[in-house]
Amino acid sequence: MSFLDTILEIIFPTKCVFCGKNGDDLCLECLSGAPAAERESAKWIYPVYDYRHPAIKKSLWLLKYKGKKRLAGVFAETLYEKIIEELSELSVMENFNQPILVPIPLASARYRERGFNQSELICKELIKINGERQSGIELKLGNNILTKTKDTVHQARIKNRIARLKNIAGSFEVNNPLAVKRKNIILIDDILTTGATLTEARKVLKRSGARKIIAFTLAH
Repeated sequence: MSFLDTILEIIFPTKCVFCGKNGDDLCLECLSGAPAAERESAKWIYPVYDYRHPAIKKSLWLLKYKGKKRLAGVFAETLYEKIIEELSELSVMENFNQPILVPIPLASARYRERGFNQSELICKELIKINGERQSGIELKLGNNILTKTKDTVHQARIKNRIARLKNIAGSFEVNNPLAVKRKNIILIDDILTTGATLTEARKVLKRSGARKIIAFTLAH
């Protein structure tokens, strides 16, 4: 931490965005008290938390819409544990090795409006954590593999799954098919609702020759 950061921390101490306790952007007590995701999802999608829990819902909203980027690092810590847990089995049972982390992209207009892609931030934090912990599992970042080619209606505003599938259809494109051919892919997104977005991204990657694709989300 730089001298300026230290001064700013004294004047404006970091507080939990949910309970207000000093110390972290989202304190361990609030995070550990959040229930695991239990709602049904596709077998290849692994959500971590129940989105209905107030601490999770508020924190993800602040990350996405209020620019609380440090929350990406907080969530990446627990997401990393989930990924390593699943990979320990998949690497042996299904030869799921050297996976590429691919964040679900934003349309260019939405990216300019927001200034960042929260899924990309999470991926970068996961790569950083993996390097620090030296788990023996190789993770690569593929943040330019997928592009969102059209600005669709926000999926959260569409309640019907069929309508969501139609809305997102044809909106993704693989920039370099050779980069994913016969590769294992881990899609990363923040919130899983019906799975329409992840399903469309998976379909496009499969069409480009990806070997096996799984996905992790922070919440469902």
